[in-house]
Amino acid sequence: MENQGASVVITHHILDGKQQKYEKWLDEIVPTTKQSKGFIDWQIIRPIQDLTFVYTVIIRFDTIENLKNWMESDDRKKLIEKANPLFRKNDNYKIKSGLDFLFENENETKVPVRWKQFLVTWSAIYPLSLLIPLLILPLLRLLKIPVNHYFDGLLISCCIVFLMVFVVMPNYTKLIRKWLFK
Repeated sequence: MENQGASVVITHHILDGKQQKYEKWLDEIVPTTKQSKGFIDWQIIRPIQDLTFVYTVIIRFDTIENLKNWMESDDRKKLIEKANPLFRKNDNYKIKSGLDFLFENENETKVPVRWKQFLVTWSAIYPLSLLIPLLILPLLRLLKIPVNHYFDGLLISCCIVFLMVFVVMPNYTKLIRKWLFK
């Protein structure tokens, strides 16, 4: 089986007034994570100020073994223990291989077969890849941002991935769950 990489989605519910201390803690854990074997990248989705207090951290590694080694490492355990007074709930995470986290379903313990994942992902990305440039590019030109193929592509792909992870896939997979998990 080919190596598909692995992702972990971590949610931290931060106590009121502890966000600044949590941000300082992130400055400590991020460099440690980056030095771990097999680390690829990470993304932090911060809460909306005065509205939500949940941080979502997505970390990708080259293999599920390297990811599990990091998640179970003494370094991480010490850093999580240090941050525990900041958490409203315990450190919560889910490890998935490849893009499995896009197909998460609270009622299902299994992951759909790969060919169904492919079809669903493709059928969701294709319309977004047509629609998002039609919306983003005129807006950029209206804002007098000069044409730059790389910047335009970066912004368009960012919008597509954001929509896929947080809007489209959670709703789309609920809509087709019977077929997807059959």
